[in-house]
Amino acid sequence: MEPRVTTAPAIELRRYGHNDLPDIRQTLLDVHADAYFERRHEEFVQRFPWFVDHWGGREGFACVVAYEGGEPIGFTYGAPGEPGREWWREYLTEEPADPSTFSVSELMLRPKWRKQGLGQRLHTALLADRPEALAVLTVDTKRPRLQALYEGWGYRKVGERQPFPDSPLYAVMLLNRTQTT
Repeated sequence: MEPRVTTAPAIELRRYGHNDLPDIRQTLLDVHADAYFERRHEEFVQRFPWFVDHWGGREGFACVVAYEGGEPIGFTYGAPGEPGREWWREYLTEEPADPSTFSVSELMLRPKWRKQGLGQRLHTALLADRPEALAVLTVDTKRPRLQALYEGWGYRKVGERQPFPDSPLYAVMLLNRTQTT
């Protein structure tokens, strides 16, 4: 009898842009519902559809969705900073040589897909062809291990921010994409 070899289905990463939002919106909402199931009753978590529409409505919106066997298992998305908005002034003492910034708004995985390196794969794919010199994201200050994970990807904490009264206090994390680590 020959040994039985099993292989996991390949994970496929698909890229989407601003014009694709109507086609992927429900996919994003479904993954979010699974990822945040334990916190589904929190008002801030329930406003996720607004955030999808807000970020997806930006012209430079970019999204990468991971699929296994045709099923969405995670995603990341964001958009370039708004022209003329010097966000960095709140956090940096000197203007960056190139202040162009891509804001990574969301990165989430269904629970069974966490802690397998897929988040970094999604993040790398999202930023792969971006022209911006900087990337910025926020992470709940009550999640120090997640902050440490982003630091391992080259980000550094530059400040804290609570963008909404009912949102968590976030660490603002900056990645200088022009420097090699």
